[in-house]
Amino acid sequence: MNKERDYVLGTHDQELARLGLQHRVWRSVVLDCWKKAGITVGSRVLDVGAGPGYATVDLAEIVGPTGEVVAIERSSKFVRALEETCRSRGLTNVKIHELDLMTDDLPRRDYDFSWCRWVVSFVNDPALFLKKLAGVMRKNSIAIFQEYGHYETWRFFPRLPNQERFRGTWRESGGEPDGAAGLPGLLAANDFNIRSVTPHIFCVRPKDYMWQWPATFIEIYLPRLIEMGRIDGEFADKVCADLASAEANPNSLMITPLVLEIVAEKL
Repeated sequence: MNKERDYVLGTHDQELARLGLQHRVWRSVVLDCWKKAGITVGSRVLDVGAGPGYATVDLAEIVGPTGEVVAIERSSKFVRALEETCRSRGLTNVKIHELDLMTDDLPRRDYDFSWCRWVVSFVNDPALFLKKLAGVMRKNSIAIFQEYGHYETWRFFPRLPNQERFRGTWRESGGEPDGAAGLPGLLAANDFNIRSVTPHIFCVRPKDYMWQWPATFIEIYLPRLIEMGRIDGEFADKVCADLASAEANPNSLMITPLVLEIVAEKL
């Protein structure tokens, strides 16, 4: 086992729970995406940046015992969570690799598909990541991405100036929230041809389930920003107060960050 390597949002229990909620919010969108892309019984899928494996488990159940899911994750805590889930569900068609996308080689298999969600936005060298992915994907295989395309679409009405300032802290912390922006060029440079691009953006109200997806991100990320010295407690309190005010207003609206779903074929 490698030494635990943390993420910007952490790998603690609260983040594990947040990732579960996030997957449930997006699950219907993801299942439709996989179906349209052609993932089915017997497919061999590379799950890149699998986290605790919420998508991994869904993929394993879709491809069945004649298929295979190879999950890649760098956090030992998330790997243990996925291993336990696979044991409890009796899933024997999942192979789990604890490795770092930037420093380790990707496992080679005869993959039909690769899948990654919100990975390009977090790696420090997207070009290297795409080069590595292209190196293990065979001709005519399909790579599926869901990445933020224009993060500044995330806003509230009535507007919350503190939330809009908070929104910019991701880039200030070294991440690239608009990860999808560079993907077309990187895909072309690595012999992928884009088959389709689908935008996903929603307008939700406080009682909608999807409201919890960005709201819980705020709750988890604020303490991390304080730890990193990016913000102070006073600003964090203002962001929380504004969010609580919006949630108490039945006429509040939230526009979610634009996510681009890109499906590309290896030439």
